[in-house]
Amino acid sequence: MNYKAISRNVGFALLVSALFMFLSILVSLIYNDGALTPMVISFIITFTLGSFPLIFVRHASSISLRDGFVIIFLSWLMSFVFGMLPYALWGGPFTLPNAWFESVSGFTTTGATILEDIEALPKSLLFWRSSTHFIGGLGVVVFLLLILPNTSPMKLRLTSLEVSNLSKNGYRARSNQTSSIFAYVYLGLMALAFIAFLIVGMSPFDAVCHAFSVCATGGFSTKNLSLGAYDSLGVEIVTIVFLFLASVHFGSIYLAVVKRSLKPFKNPVFFFYLGSLIVTSSLLAVSLKFQDPALSVGRAVREGVFQTISTASTSGFAITDNLNWGFVPNYLLIFVALMCGCAGSTSCGIKVDRILLLFKRIGLHVGRILNPSAVNEVRLGRVILKDEDINPHTMYINIYFMVMLVSILLVSLTGLSGEYSFAGSLAMLSNVGPSIGRMGTMGNYNWVPDTAKFLFTLDMFLGRVEIYPILAVMGMLLGLDNRK
Repeated sequence: MNYKAISRNVGFALLVSALFMFLSILVSLIYNDGALTPMVISFIITFTLGSFPLIFVRHASSISLRDGFVIIFLSWLMSFVFGMLPYALWGGPFTLPNAWFESVSGFTTTGATILEDIEALPKSLLFWRSSTHFIGGLGVVVFLLLILPNTSPMKLRLTSLEVSNLSKNGYRARSNQTSSIFAYVYLGLMALAFIAFLIVGMSPFDAVCHAFSVCATGGFSTKNLSLGAYDSLGVEIVTIVFLFLASVHFGSIYLAVVKRSLKPFKNPVFFFYLGSLIVTSSLLAVSLKFQDPALSVGRAVREGVFQTISTASTSGFAITDNLNWGFVPNYLLIFVALMCGCAGSTSCGIKVDRILLLFKRIGLHVGRILNPSAVNEVRLGRVILKDEDINPHTMYINIYFMVMLVSILLVSLTGLSGEYSFAGSLAMLSNVGPSIGRMGTMGNYNWVPDTAKFLFTLDMFLGRVEIYPILAVMGMLLGLDNRK
């Protein structure tokens, strides 16, 4: 194993966090918020330990498949560990389990929080929370890929591991350019979101924090009532637009801008995703209206559309409290929490691409039963897919549900009810964040047992890296990769 390459790359991941800790220090100085000492100490520790491998370890460009998986695993894990320093050093509600939970939730763009009073936090900590979304949305490994030359063997290897095949298919670019295209679209959307939030009345500080969260499809807000605190149709429209764009394949957005054409969006995955959002939003609005006849039609539509796109994009922003929602509205959102956004975006979960492939695979199987002699094919647009193209994605769905079932069982053993164990595990594995009841859109996870919090953070990690890198590292530790 190439320990030099591993240590240098993990060190760089820590320097990315240190950079945003330094920016948080500047925020603390500007607002004189009293959190300067925790931020300075966190920066010094993270910067120092991140710099050591870059200073004392020689550059090593070649890495193996095993090295790549370890780099991905440790880069994320160390970001979680050092990302909790500002919270732990600040104290208050941040016990060690709570600081760990908030850090993992931020970097994985889950957006679940233990905070009961978000607005009581210093500005610098609020900025740091949103910064973890920014880093996690782009990906700690993608930051590394951006500085490596296109000809670097390491860049080719890490790109193939960090970006799934589902994501790369839509870029129509060389594999080593995928990360750059992703970054261009990501940063472009973030800049536009910041300007749009300013136009609809947000302060510059809130606009930056929410732009970070929206384009990373996280859910951290600077307000206790999330975006509902603004009670602004303009803010909601801007959020809906950018959440939708951030949950669409970035390759399609890039091609649409470069070619100045909407043709890149003319694909079955996009139409399936858009149709699912329209149908779910409509059903949710109708169910909310029937549940509360006093609710105006306009308000029901507003809440239905916002909460659907918020959940499908795995952001978890809210404009209403779902604590008292009935069975139908909450479980409609569970459906979109399973489906989530498109591959090649910042949304997590199973991905709508895999769901569509699953439906097509089921249709193919039914067709073979009804007419065994017919030639049945799975088509995705003009592309004919073979079994070997589909099997990895149906396998991922199987593994996803196996992980979720194990999580539900383990979380239920900590004392949470079956309903909370199910909804919480699903929300964490899909990186949606808010769930139902006390874990809902205006709730928090502070009351959850510490053991359950830790299990939820494992779900967040597995969901963010799409399970396989963690399974690969576990296999190495258990010696399953040894060949006789």
